[in-house]
Amino acid sequence: MSKQASAYIAGIYEHPLRHAGDKTVAELHRDVALGALQDAGLSIADVDGYFCAGDIPGWSAPGVGPFSLVEYLGLNLKHLDSSESWGSAYINHVGHAVDAIKSGKCSVALVTLAGRPRADRTRPDSLHKQKYDTPETEFEAPYKPLVTNVYGMVAKRHMYEHGTTSEQLAWIKVAASQHAQHNPHAMLKDVVTVEEVLASPLIADPLHRLDCCVVSDGGGALIIVHPDIARELGKPLVGAIGSGFYLRQLNGGHFDILRSGAIQSGKTAFEEAGVKPDDIQYASLYDSFTITVLVQLENLGFCEHGKGGTFVQDGGLISGVGKLPVNTDGGGLCNNHPANRGGMTKIIEAVRQLRGEAHPAVQVPGCKLALAHGTGGQLGGRHGSATVILERQG
Repeated sequence: MSKQASAYIAGIYEHPLRHAGDKTVAELHRDVALGALQDAGLSIADVDGYFCAGDIPGWSAPGVGPFSLVEYLGLNLKHLDSSESWGSAYINHVGHAVDAIKSGKCSVALVTLAGRPRADRTRPDSLHKQKYDTPETEFEAPYKPLVTNVYGMVAKRHMYEHGTTSEQLAWIKVAASQHAQHNPHAMLKDVVTVEEVLASPLIADPLHRLDCCVVSDGGGALIIVHPDIARELGKPLVGAIGSGFYLRQLNGGHFDILRSGAIQSGKTAFEEAGVKPDDIQYASLYDSFTITVLVQLENLGFCEHGKGGTFVQDGGLISGVGKLPVNTDGGGLCNNHPANRGGMTKIIEAVRQLRGEAHPAVQVPGCKLALAHGTGGQLGGRHGSATVILERQG
């Protein structure tokens, strides 16, 4: 055991739907909240802390969104945290919940994510077509920094500096598909080859269609509880022993596109947990694109800077084959990327691995130490990086 956890993840739930045309966003939040509570053996009446982000309905009206959803869910709260950091928010909220529980602000924390971009036909790139009154808009908007273009630049730069190949990036998708074939809820269950990834249409050079994540509805939820409560529930004790968050800014254009906020968020999480990257047995890494995974592997210290291509090729991320199993549920590349925010599902699969509840074909034997990492924003632009290290302690 590395250190005694101040709080434990007692409940998890991933919505089984990938297309939720007959459910509202509020209903999806309700479904995942009840599912996680049932998994923990608790009820709505037990929740006294709620953590949410910008995916909740009514967010455009400041303050109303969180309040409305709290009322809709029937929560009686001592603590509310609606911090927004996009896809990294839910991993960041694990750290926030641990701090809140440790300081006595709450004892049972609920974290939810839900959305229906697939049913609503909302594309991630459509966010950039909105009119924003931000300081950088007039300088950046004319160049149309779409999500695919920006990540394409990251991949191209990595290839230029380190000789990384499209074949190496394709191995990340291959690994995801090898895992997703065992997930009955995954959007893409077919195993693909490197050749099939490279043969898919080019989206933003050098990224192909199969280098990109899915767009899905659904969501997920976590229940994080005080140690005294966790011990009474009889579930495996999965503790959050280290967390970190870092906001990577563009510094007027003076920044390294290949060095993300994961460098600092990971450093903070590892130091707090008292462990090293080599100690991690399983990793859930944000995978909006294949290049996202490769950069995070390097920035978190799983391999040397510039060596990510070698690390992932030939099945380096496949459970039972490679050195580091990554995203054994199929990840955002094949399984689920609800509300265009992948952080929640990263935590859920990490907990499954630590409980021994992942599919037998991908379960890491005796998994005791796992890491989950998320990116909110874009690696090639300003973004927030969140890292959490989880340990099974009982």
